[in-house]
Amino acid sequence: MASRVPPTERQRRLGAELRKMREHVGLTINEAAAIHRTDRTTVSNTESGRFGVSPDRVRVWAANYSCPEPDYVDALADMARERRAANVNWWDEYRDFVSAPGLDLAELEHYAVAMRSAQITHMPGLLQHEDYARAVIEQAVPPLAPENFARTLAFRMRRSEVLDRENPPHCVFILHEAALRMRFGGDRVVRAQFAHLLRESERESVELRVLPFAAGGFPAAASSTLYAYGPVTRLDTVQTDTPVGSSYLHAETHLANYRDVLDRMEHRSLSPSRSRDFIQHVVQEL
Repeated sequence: MASRVPPTERQRRLGAELRKMREHVGLTINEAAAIHRTDRTTVSNTESGRFGVSPDRVRVWAANYSCPEPDYVDALADMARERRAANVNWWDEYRDFVSAPGLDLAELEHYAVAMRSAQITHMPGLLQHEDYARAVIEQAVPPLAPENFARTLAFRMRRSEVLDRENPPHCVFILHEAALRMRFGGDRVVRAQFAHLLRESERESVELRVLPFAAGGFPAAASSTLYAYGPVTRLDTVQTDTPVGSSYLHAETHLANYRDVLDRMEHRSLSPSRSRDFIQHVVQEL
């Protein structure tokens, strides 16, 4: 069954996992097609995310590849079921004016079991006050078309609704002191942002940690990082943001490297209570 074009990052991920299964047992696409009793084009397009796949077919292909991990196969079948349901997700309403990477990020946050992020120059998107978010978006390069600005801001604010769910994902936000010192929107906007940040940090599902300048250097300082936990470790995802765009990583070596990076940053950061005290001290300096 053909999907919309282009496929989302999550759809590509499902296909990539099926490709990894095939390659793990050393089968070519032609050999896999013969085993599955289908054609080469179907296997290729499914692995690239261009074609959807039923949960039952995921299980059959996994069995044909002798995959020994039932929890992993169950999670992949769930991903296939989500796609086959053809439900319109809230972010699909913004498809005409939000970039594909932005939509992929909302999708990633929605399905994450838990998240850890590290922000260097601005507040985490999920914890941004509306006026602060507006000031950040105003600095977009290239600038947004005026007719798209309000919708892009609304999209940014809707992303934070993931924290309002009945069972929200547990989120650890590591915030570098540099982000606290940046004055997006001026002092009035920053004061409102700090008040919002402190309120959000009281949520049971939110753990906010400040990494002060005094902590010294740290790895991966050139980019913002989001580590989204999947239902099984093999389906974790790393998303990095740089001035040239977003990247999604899910190779096991990349996942291990970024877990280590975030562990080291978290170890150097202040505790949640000391972080709140630190933020209140910065507020007093305004």
